[in-house]
Amino acid sequence: MRLNEIRDNPGARKVRVRIGRGIGSGIGKTGGRGGKGQTARSGVRIGGFEGGQMPLHRRLPKRGFNKRNRKVWNEVNLGRLQEAVDAGRLDAKKPVDVAALIAAGLVRRPLDGVRLLGEGELKAKLALTVNHATASAKAAIEKAGGSVSLIEKKVLAADEAKSKKSAAKKAAKGKPKAAASEE
Repeated sequence: MRLNEIRDNPGARKVRVRIGRGIGSGIGKTGGRGGKGQTARSGVRIGGFEGGQMPLHRRLPKRGFNKRNRKVWNEVNLGRLQEAVDAGRLDAKKPVDVAALIAAGLVRRPLDGVRLLGEGELKAKLALTVNHATASAKAAIEKAGGSVSLIEKKVLAADEAKSKKSAAKKAAKGKPKAAASEE
């Protein structure tokens, strides 16, 4: 074998098709864009246009509600916690929080926190610090002799005042209806 005989495997490198390079190339003249008109030019704006007919994306109904500042939680089941304890990835004697769950490989990244779900069986006595826990998860952990402490969300003073004001408004609106129903 010589240096001038070294070649790549056949089919390893695909040659790029160069359009608009003359009649002989087979993709000359219009360059695969067809005839004249709007679509032959750049900056075409007719993606959803159906000739004046109501476009499909506007004919279909809007569905659901998308919360703007939605929080994304890591959901962890009790069964997975027990598996990690059995495998030795999670130490039952130390407190379990987001950092410990990441180190154990139960959670990939912190996101907005951890939500504990009650699926599976837990035998280990764990001291957990999470953002949310279902009632069944709390009951199962306390039954195993462990404890759950919830991380309290920070409420700004302005938000607290706003919520009190809206609660007072709702109470004021509700009174006349209640009085009318009593009569």
